[in-house]
Amino acid sequence: MERLSWDQYFMAQSHLLASRSTCTRLFVGATIVRDKRIIAGGYNGSIAGGPHCSDEGCYMIDGHCARTIHAEMNAILQCAKFGESTDGAELYVTHYPCVQCCKSIIQAGIKSVYYAKDYKNHPYAEELFRTAHVYVKKVPFDKVIELKQVNNTAQ
Repeated sequence: MERLSWDQYFMAQSHLLASRSTCTRLFVGATIVRDKRIIAGGYNGSIAGGPHCSDEGCYMIDGHCARTIHAEMNAILQCAKFGESTDGAELYVTHYPCVQCCKSIIQAGIKSVYYAKDYKNHPYAEELFRTAHVYVKKVPFDKVIELKQVNNTAQ
């Protein structure tokens, strides 16, 4: 059996999280990892208890959905809520982070960002990551995970 690499394993988690997204414009998932251990996950969605884009539509301001909290921010905020340090952590995200998420990632002390898909990669975000010495690597998620049903003849 071929095992997933660590990068593929954590990226798979981010893609699974993306399936929970409630903003219909883009399904994004993010996983924060420290010492090969998942410490938080997030997806694009509304504030807790708030209306979802999938139910009421996107609330657009200047071409952006104001109703949605980005996956990266949701994961970082989950760490803050539950007292888990992000200093020196790694982030796996389905899409390249926007400028605002980039700044939050840097301020949270995250040292590595792995992303699967390019999405409006902004030159300023790239510059900020370089200036802050955040390692950024594209890790395409191309593994197909097959779930094989075991035929149990002992029934």
